[in-house]
Amino acid sequence: MELEAARLIAAGLAMGLGAIGSGIGEGIAAGRALEAMGRNPSLKDELFTRMIVAMAITESTAIYALVVTLLILFAV
Repeated sequence: MELEAARLIAAGLAMGLGAIGSGIGEGIAAGRALEAMGRNPSLKDELFTRMIVAMAITESTAIYALVVTLLILFAV
């Protein structure tokens, strides 16, 4: 039973920390991009495109955390 408890705690920590890091990174990226758009509205389209790409790369961290969590839970 201790092994099962350790697996569940590890899965929770892996997903929780992965999601927190991704959320903080996306918030910082979006905030800085919106700040730049406010300062220079003529570059709005270019900044928005780069912000979306940066947020997608940041979100990949959460997806990796999900994969690790699923491996912890369901791998034999």
